[in-house]
Amino acid sequence: MSTINPLGKDIIKVETDFCGQTLSLEVNRVGFRTTASVIVRYGDTVVLGTAMVGQKPVPMDYFPLSIDYEEKMYAAGKISGSRFIKREGRPSEDAILIGRLIDRPIRPLWPKGYRHEVQGVATVLSMDPNFRPDMIAMIATSAALMLTGAPFEGPVAGVRVAIVDGKMKAFATAAQLEEGLLDLVAAGTENAIMMVEAGANEVSEAQVIDALSFAQEAIQPAIALQKELVKKVAVEPQEYELSLPSEDIQAEVDAYLKDKMGKNIRTNYADRHAKMHVIREELLAHFAEKLGDDYEAVKREYEDAFASAANKDVRKGIIEENARPDGRELTEVRPLSHEVGFLPRAHGSSLFTRGMTQGMNIVTLAPLSYAQLIDTMEREGEKRYMHHFNAPGYTVGEIKRLGSPGRREIGHSALAERALLPVIPSEADFPYTIRAVTEIMSQHGSTSMAATCSSTLALLNAGVPLVRPVSGIAMGLVLDGDRPIILSDIADAEDFAGDMDFKVTGTTKGITALQMDMKVHGLGIDILAQALEQGKTGRAFILDSMLQTISEPAQMSPYAPRVESISINPDKIREVIGKGGEVIQKITGETGAEIDIKDDGTIMIASPDGASIQAAKDWIQSIVAEPEVGKIYKDVPVASVLDFGAFVTIMPGKDGLVHVSEMSEERVASPSDVVKEGDKVTVKLVAIDDRGRLQLSMKAAARELAGK
Repeated sequence: MSTINPLGKDIIKVETDFCGQTLSLEVNRVGFRTTASVIVRYGDTVVLGTAMVGQKPVPMDYFPLSIDYEEKMYAAGKISGSRFIKREGRPSEDAILIGRLIDRPIRPLWPKGYRHEVQGVATVLSMDPNFRPDMIAMIATSAALMLTGAPFEGPVAGVRVAIVDGKMKAFATAAQLEEGLLDLVAAGTENAIMMVEAGANEVSEAQVIDALSFAQEAIQPAIALQKELVKKVAVEPQEYELSLPSEDIQAEVDAYLKDKMGKNIRTNYADRHAKMHVIREELLAHFAEKLGDDYEAVKREYEDAFASAANKDVRKGIIEENARPDGRELTEVRPLSHEVGFLPRAHGSSLFTRGMTQGMNIVTLAPLSYAQLIDTMEREGEKRYMHHFNAPGYTVGEIKRLGSPGRREIGHSALAERALLPVIPSEADFPYTIRAVTEIMSQHGSTSMAATCSSTLALLNAGVPLVRPVSGIAMGLVLDGDRPIILSDIADAEDFAGDMDFKVTGTTKGITALQMDMKVHGLGIDILAQALEQGKTGRAFILDSMLQTISEPAQMSPYAPRVESISINPDKIREVIGKGGEVIQKITGETGAEIDIKDDGTIMIASPDGASIQAAKDWIQSIVAEPEVGKIYKDVPVASVLDFGAFVTIMPGKDGLVHVSEMSEERVASPSDVVKEGDKVTVKLVAIDDRGRLQLSMKAAARELAGK
């Protein structure tokens, strides 16, 4: 069998051993009209990486790069579980997060001022269920971009690392990742780490550093293989122009600003922003007047030159004077304040303020039946703890159209969720679905860490018994040659001007989540180790402050549902549900309680009203209860009256016979003289014969109740 290439090119394939399996890259088989395309195989996983690069720069003030990850249900041999939608549509949150994961190590490796449109797409065509395909997708995207000839300074590669039986392992199974202490993704180039993201079960800083060292060594074969492919294909470099201010304009702007920045604008961020705005407007007005009609053609260059000068001023202050834009020490955290329980009807609420960054968190509790159903290419199941993050335009002082959350909001949602997940109590200890929503009130750097801290406060306020409280901090870095200057609790100016954005969350015991993004061409592990240690001190300081507001779970809100559980014989589930759900619907309708039944016989009963829960519980127990010899059943109905006695229903579906001789101490000529159908009587179960028939006695019940 052969494949025809309509362009007359030979299929080129390279392969190598990568973490114990063969990794292969193949070009010229598919994607004939792309700028570049590559098929990557690893085990049974096959990913198509495609790249498109525009021929000319576009008039934008940012680099128009888009990286997407496409999951296809057919890749896992699945059809969507939705009754109505069977084709892939909007990407799942997992796919969006993986797209961001691939984007983050790639984006910094393009020259500043590059304005050609670039799109990279990784499409999973076949998925080996033994490991996640995201890191193979990263390799596919990187390889495709390398083959375009564009000025991408890769290649990059990544691995997902777990701790299995005390040892580091790449490409661990989903079960190993879920049950283990660490799930860490590290991506980098030949010489340095570019991006780190991790969820952890309170691991130490030393364990994270060991995982990073393992990952940096593990990715090298995948990087070398991409270089080999580029060489074999003989990629032609693309011609391009950078959209940067001319050296003359930058020099003019720097000279104008020489005595206007520095110490003159080193103050609290609100005043600094106001001063910077005035300086910028004065600068643009100055050069507009100076250049006259020629100004409009170069206005954007002056705006870019101002932004560049502002960033250089921030870096200069930090490097030369250890002076941050707001005057803080390098390790100093911005002023903190927090409160809980200020929304009266919410099950839990908090307001966390750090400097000008503020996050409001609202927690809602619900029965387990409200868990989110997950149905993606990789996984299916339920999710009982959810965190959502919203940040409208007003939070940065802008007018923006409201809409569904973007990639950034989804990414911040996931990071804060990952930070708290290891300390969320088990379903057995706290049988609730939990939704935490962070509404950002004001953005000024580190909003995901504000979301983490405000979540902890609101969860405790809602009465959720966290294993331990969690705090988080964002760290920054300014490189002065080989000298790293690490900043604690960075704000936006330091983020824009710095070389790293590093977020870490954890408890007093260890790290729960980690996210690092480099803005330079990677960093050595020794620098990352320093940042981790400084971050540990910072998050401990923030946690101590939070615990002064709330340190233990509060009493649950009277508006939150109470959930109680009972266990029944699984064989009885059908009786509780009834034909077509008739019984369960009647119980919920009459008691007002919500009922969730699991296959193992566990029944969760939820309602804000304790009496409602008790009524539903009693009803269910009456359905599943087994008759007990010697027990008295009060006020139970007579089902039918016969010549020799009466049948009495002591529990749903359980009738027993009261013989005429057991109706009274006196002789009874006819049962109808004593009882009628529908009457309520009190009986005692005196025996169950070998055929399961119940023998009841009104006479014995009366004797026992009379104390005779």
